[in-house]
Amino acid sequence: MKLVSYLKDGQDQLAVLIDGFVYDMELLHPDLPNSMDMFLAYWEDLLPVAQHGEAMIREGRIAAGKGIALDSVELLAPVPRPTSCRDGYAFRQHVAAARRNRKVDMIPEFDQYPIFYMTNHHAVYGPGPVRCMPDHFEKLDFELEAAIVICKHGRNIKAGEADEYIGGLMIMNDLSARRLQMEEMLLNLGPAKGKDFATTIGPWLVTLDELQAFEIAAKEGHVGKNWNLKMTCTVNGKQVSAGNLGDMDWTFAELVERASYGVDLHPGDVIGSGTVGTGCFLELNGTGKLSDPAYPEQWLQPNDEVVLEIDGLGKLENTMVPEETDWSILKLKKAAVRN
Repeated sequence: MKLVSYLKDGQDQLAVLIDGFVYDMELLHPDLPNSMDMFLAYWEDLLPVAQHGEAMIREGRIAAGKGIALDSVELLAPVPRPTSCRDGYAFRQHVAAARRNRKVDMIPEFDQYPIFYMTNHHAVYGPGPVRCMPDHFEKLDFELEAAIVICKHGRNIKAGEADEYIGGLMIMNDLSARRLQMEEMLLNLGPAKGKDFATTIGPWLVTLDELQAFEIAAKEGHVGKNWNLKMTCTVNGKQVSAGNLGDMDWTFAELVERASYGVDLHPGDVIGSGTVGTGCFLELNGTGKLSDPAYPEQWLQPNDEVVLEIDGLGKLENTMVPEETDWSILKLKKAAVRN
């Protein structure tokens, strides 16, 4: 099942996508809620009802002619109001390449436990324009990722049981303002202003039953589902990145285990995979400069169109739109005080 949220009468409306048309949840069954928030809150009870309604629509038994063409609606993030947003660091290839490009050894702790950072869940958007300040365009980067949403409350969830808490998969673009990120991380407190302005997810949430044909075994020594899904990114129609979700070393189940240790996870919590290998300009630029010091760096520019695509999950399309201001926090640095 592909679940979408779109703008209807100024509010987010939950619907199911079937053969290029969206059907509001009330068409599947009158008791189904019209928002993703409520659907996730009662996921285990409501999902079977929605799946039955979807089957009836496909059979032509209900809602004939009541679907709305997908290209005529304004899609929102599938989960318009995440209760939190974490992003993982699950692909060893990306981590190893990034460290190699900085001429430092691979950090052994990567293979010992999965990590994540918390980002701004109030700055999660769907397909469409992404507003960026001048400082964001100082080395603005895409990050090609997938994400899950938690569909039931849990705490201290073991990895072997964690897939039961995953409502579905969607594409994530963890946009990064690299100059801001690099400067603030000199203080060893993790990414903040370099990350908190925008994360995009979408275009829809795909439930795990629809992805069964793509399931593969987790990497040796790991626990949980994984999926053989090709991932690509294009910028202004030119492909710049390709990878596969099946290359995740740490699984989403293991990320859930880590995230829930001593912490309550709630329906609506979003967790990203982290960047796939070659999945951002930071890595691609570093690799290019290793072989050619004159390699021209690539970064996202104003009005660039960025399209992330993952097999089975669709295409997430965003345009980087500059805000009409010249205000810069990079110019607010204080002079160093010397004793």
